[in-house]
Amino acid sequence: MDFQPTQEQRDLRSGVRALLARWYGREVLRAAVDAVDAVDAPAAVLDRGLWRELGAAGFFALRLPEAAGGVGLGLAEAVLVFEEAGRALLPGPLVATHLAAGAVPGAAEGTAVVTAFDLGGGGGPGAPGAPGVPGGALVAHLGEADAVLGSGVDPAALLRTGEPVRSADPLTPLHRVPAPADGAEVAPYRDEGALLTAALQLGSALRTLELAVRHAKEREQFGQPIGGFQAVKHLCAGMLVRAELARTAVYAAAVTADPGEIAGAKLLADEAAVGNARDCLQVYGGMGFTWEADVHLHLKRAWLGAAQWRTAGEAEEVLAADLLATGGV
Repeated sequence: MDFQPTQEQRDLRSGVRALLARWYGREVLRAAVDAVDAVDAPAAVLDRGLWRELGAAGFFALRLPEAAGGVGLGLAEAVLVFEEAGRALLPGPLVATHLAAGAVPGAAEGTAVVTAFDLGGGGGPGAPGAPGVPGGALVAHLGEADAVLGSGVDPAALLRTGEPVRSADPLTPLHRVPAPADGAEVAPYRDEGALLTAALQLGSALRTLELAVRHAKEREQFGQPIGGFQAVKHLCAGMLVRAELARTAVYAAAVTADPGEIAGAKLLADEAAVGNARDCLQVYGGMGFTWEADVHLHLKRAWLGAAQWRTAGEAEEVLAADLLATGGV
């Protein structure tokens, strides 16, 4: 089985990267972050114009059949597209809206924003007040959503019963709402949601690797680039290993769509996204901890992504069950 992207898939990835560079380059990202910080707001307003552009480009309808107005591609292509979105730190409930294409009117075209009860139990340092604590579940971008995936619940009704929660990621507003009784709303979408989130995490891990290597080449100390120091070399090498392991697992899971492999891919991608962002901070030194650097944005998004669709604990349970069922342990 060949897990390498075809030429057409590589062209797709390059095209999406070019589109996102035009629509959501660093200047747009930083302007959005600074706008949130300027008003000390708990939520950022989603750019509906950008959302419609994504819809027109086929981002959400990528896997719908052409007869239904979609692009007619598969899960492997979706993973490549979401990898680029993670690399660019594209905000919004991308996974939920993509999964809702064909089920929620307007989702495929980008005229509707769809969120989900996608934050798993346990939370983490990037998701303060995450599910697992008293008070309910967290939903991202609820204030901007037109629908909740797999649920007949009106987002406006959830807003009335929920409360805003300060999110570590400035571009991912969170609301704590009454938790669904059994999580059945997103159960049919859980595997694909976890894989697409893993692709977002993979894109972020690859981007922070790029940032670290570039900085190590450009930053000089004692008359030479810091990339010549053994400690920095080891950090960058470790980042590369994490990213490539995650890439292999995510691409393979996209081909097989096996729940156990998806769980393993999510584990590796979360580890790569968080670990690479942390190591990138170390390569940057004190500069990496400043608001002006982009590294902290990747770390915060990675923390949040690790709590979405399938947490480490949930993925480990799925993987363990799959190994037991197949005699792998």
